[in-house]
Amino acid sequence: MAISRDKKEAIVAELKEKFSRASIVIVAQSPGLTVTAADELRKKVREAGSDYKVAKNTLVKLAAKGTDVEILNDMLTGPNAFAIGYDDPVALAKALVDFRKDNEVLELRGGMLNGTIIEAAGIEALAKLPSREVLMAQMLSVLVATPTKLVQALSGIPRKLLYALRAIEDSKK
Repeated sequence: MAISRDKKEAIVAELKEKFSRASIVIVAQSPGLTVTAADELRKKVREAGSDYKVAKNTLVKLAAKGTDVEILNDMLTGPNAFAIGYDDPVALAKALVDFRKDNEVLELRGGMLNGTIIEAAGIEALAKLPSREVLMAQMLSVLVATPTKLVQALSGIPRKLLYALRAIEDSKK
């Protein structure tokens, strides 16, 4: 079934807008994926704050012009789907890798992460990282540790003086 020119222009405009905001775009192939499994995949990707789009490669190439996604043009052969992440690349990678554990027909071909190409192995490694919230909590604990230790060290001096004065007081009683 042919798509009208207006519909194609709308698809290109929508993809261009999404690609311009994207921090990560993952190219996947899923031949033989059932409709139920595809709906489950879209749901997992949406929960990760991302989009999952299937579009013709020619339309994707047109939409990618002038964006970081243009570096993926060499990967655009055969039927492809595109997972587009905006804020947390780790959450999108985890969603796709977790889905692939149950549905081996999903093949992660590679992608773009902040303007650089990332291979399928890189997506796997990205999925193994802790979530953004966990990383921020770890960073915060590192930043808080130094002032906390300084306060403990500074409070130790008066504490030891107090212990010495109490010992003197107890010895005089």
